[in-house]
Amino acid sequence: MNIDTDRLVLVALTCRQLKLWLEDLPALEGELDCCYQAEPLEGDFREIVKGQYARVQQAPLLYWWRSFFFLIRKADRVVIGAADFKDAPSRAGEVEIGYGLGAAFEQQGYMSEAIAAMSNWALCQPEVSCITAETEKQNEASQRVLTRCGFKKYREQDTIWWRYSL
Repeated sequence: MNIDTDRLVLVALTCRQLKLWLEDLPALEGELDCCYQAEPLEGDFREIVKGQYARVQQAPLLYWWRSFFFLIRKADRVVIGAADFKDAPSRAGEVEIGYGLGAAFEQQGYMSEAIAAMSNWALCQPEVSCITAETEKQNEASQRVLTRCGFKKYREQDTIWWRYSL
């Protein structure tokens, strides 16, 4: 499944492609005709991807709710970042979004473009009524992305929680 924006194509990785990301990035780059330059798949990020892979394996036909979307720049097929819905929508219709961008691509509007597109796509699905996101208090760049995309703060404790709905 793909979502197109002006400058990006957001490609939801299938279960098999998610496994390739973890085990054989060159093979995945060949399959998607892209060049991965987003944040390195290491440390905590690698563990998050492994966790999402396990969730996708449980429900491979609904992979887009648990897998990652590669943010591929149309101009040169460079993967600049990744974003995901962390799980299928809750009974209340909420789905949480997460995202990360390669450092070389920050402050160019790419993440705002991607998050707006993913959020609007999700809200067109009948089981979704709102999108949520969590940011660290010191992560002002992420907070600006969410504000630009129409998210509103709704809870602040150790982190800040955001919500977007139509």
